Amino acid sequence: VQLLESGPGLVKPSQTLSLTCTVSGASVATAGVFWSWIRQAPGKGLEWMGYIPLSGNTYYSPSLKSRTTISRDTSKNLITLRLSSVTPEATAVYYCAKSTYSGVDSWGQGTQVTVSS
Repeated sequence: VQLLESGPGLVKPSQTLSLTCTVSGASVATAGVFWSWIRQAPGKGLEWMGYIPLSGNTYYSPSLKSRTTISRDTSKNLITLRLSSVTPEATAVYYCAKSTYSGVDSWGQGTQVTVSS
């Protein structure tokens, strides 16, 4: 399974950050699989942002729920992340990850996003 994150590396404050995770080797519409977005800000630990399972229902970190949207495109086999009203604190490496009930078993290489004017 390969996951490849892509999107703008620079976003201005107050704008919406949009990233895509293109998946190969697995279907984003697979039972028992959860597709997550996770980020790591400089000098900080990993922060789980949310995930989308087969049902299409989404689950978000409470601290980001009001500004986060995770969706999928089954025809293109990709997962998307949108984070609105970003501030410089959203500067981080953003990862998509594939999980099962046993935990994360595949990671993308990550994409750096910097929020700056």
